Amino acid sequence: DVLKKSYLEYSMSVIVSRALPDVRDGLKPSQRRILFAMNELNLAPGKGFRKCAKIAGDTSGNYHPHGEQVIYPTLVRMAQEWSLRYMLVNGQGNFGSQDGDPPAAMRYTEARLQKAAVDLMEDLDKDTVDFKTNYDDTRKEPVVFPSKFPNLIVNGSSGIAVGMATNMAPHNISEVCDGIIAYVDNPEMESSEFIKYIKGPDFPTGGYIIGTQGIKDYYETGHGRVIMRGKAAVETKNNGSEMIVITEIPYMLNKSLLIQKIVSVVKERRIEGISDIRDESGRQGMRLVIVVKRNYEASSVLNKLYKYTQLQGSFSVNNRALVNGIPQVINMKEMVSNFVDFRHEVIVRRTKFKLKNAEERLH
Repeated sequence: DVLKKSYLEYSMSVIVSRALPDVRDGLKPSQRRILFAMNELNLAPGKGFRKCAKIAGDTSGNYHPHGEQVIYPTLVRMAQEWSLRYMLVNGQGNFGSQDGDPPAAMRYTEARLQKAAVDLMEDLDKDTVDFKTNYDDTRKEPVVFPSKFPNLIVNGSSGIAVGMATNMAPHNISEVCDGIIAYVDNPEMESSEFIKYIKGPDFPTGGYIIGTQGIKDYYETGHGRVIMRGKAAVETKNNGSEMIVITEIPYMLNKSLLIQKIVSVVKERRIEGISDIRDESGRQGMRLVIVVKRNYEASSVLNKLYKYTQLQGSFSVNNRALVNGIPQVINMKEMVSNFVDFRHEVIVRRTKFKLKNAEERLH
């Protein structure tokens, strides 16, 4: 009985206050606390940067009583353009790379808020959301952000709790706005109708999505499997030899691991016809060159690359978020309707706050 009770309490704690995002602002508690601490340090866009060690220290000391070593990676991820579709933190310094290189230590890197994060926190001081006391009752922190920006839908989320997980795809902000406007005009619309406005996931690393069935599935049920494929083109040199040039790779794929995988399948003779692999990526962006041998067709080599390497992979969507503190699988319509309802509540509360202030001043 003791074990059962303890494990249930532990799992509830992980589900509610660690691994799953809130449906209203799309943030996990650790991310929300970091952004709130940065807001209190007044790190707005256009202001100066502050050391990440200071941000992690303030977050740890004031709101998130865990080691700075677990806070810093969360901060780093919010500043990586290949991790988030719309970054919430503007980082200065080495924040890692798509090859899986680690970021510099937090005493070397600096950060400030991005415009999107400022929009998430707009009107925090106008009694729009509830506040709760922090872990040692010395100050207040917001339960959720007012979230002018539909963060959960546009940035997605991923997390592993106890007995459940979440994996949400990012979407394009202008498409999401069109979808939200359409829903506000017609709340009776079906989940499947959102595909007219929100065409599908919009991954920060680019690439292609093959087929629309997986998109329709998760729009309607909250579960689906989206097939992703890197962007590759065949270039012909002056001497007639062909090269496959990869400029975009699937989301969440480590480029150096992809190169290792290609090398290993060539060694195992599963793919014939590759003579050389060069990584020519630089400031201009990604460029992975695969040189094809003389008597081989580049297109058939490319098809084998899709088949045997992660150049084609899948993203399993599992839309699980906290709705009123309870983990639920939600479809696209429920994501939008929850966001719209919450924004409505925020605006009503903001208006009441302004009215009360105006009445007191008048008095």
